[in-house]
Amino acid sequence: MIKMNAGQLRKVSREEIDSSAQKKQDIYIILDDVLDTYNIGSIFRLADAVAAKKVILCGRTTIPPNPRIKKASINTTEVVEWEYAPTAVGAIKNLKFKIKNLSVVAVEQSKKAVPYDQFEYRLPLCLIVGHESEGVSEDVLRIVDATLEIPMFGVNVSLNVMASLGIVLYKVLEKLQSNS
Repeated sequence: MIKMNAGQLRKVSREEIDSSAQKKQDIYIILDDVLDTYNIGSIFRLADAVAAKKVILCGRTTIPPNPRIKKASINTTEVVEWEYAPTAVGAIKNLKFKIKNLSVVAVEQSKKAVPYDQFEYRLPLCLIVGHESEGVSEDVLRIVDATLEIPMFGVNVSLNVMASLGIVLYKVLEKLQSNS
């Protein structure tokens, strides 16, 4: 096993990073009351991995700077664009106002949910994940364009919020690449 420190995990040095020059996917990620700072930091790392345009932290979600977010993100809070919004509903309305044809999709278990691997993804795309125990809020679920869920085959009924988002984001990239 090769162990790497934060500097070794990057393709470029800290001095070479210019987030404005990086090609970003037209993907936005909204955290609706995600409370675990390690989940928040890991989502920043995931957003960097898929070159998402922005992470929007909403409600009770802790914002950087925070030592646990910094540790889990491996400092990607410094290269991933982010902002805070008091509510996820407000963040969605703001994005829809600014971005034409934005597809807004919640990753959540619901009777109306579509299997994540059968959904027709298109850009621009906003993915929403919610509180670790309570999920995406009902107010948000009422205004999204679709809800996606990941099938569960074991004894647990759900996955960690970061793991769920990672599965869906990489399915988005896979489907978009196969369509181009």
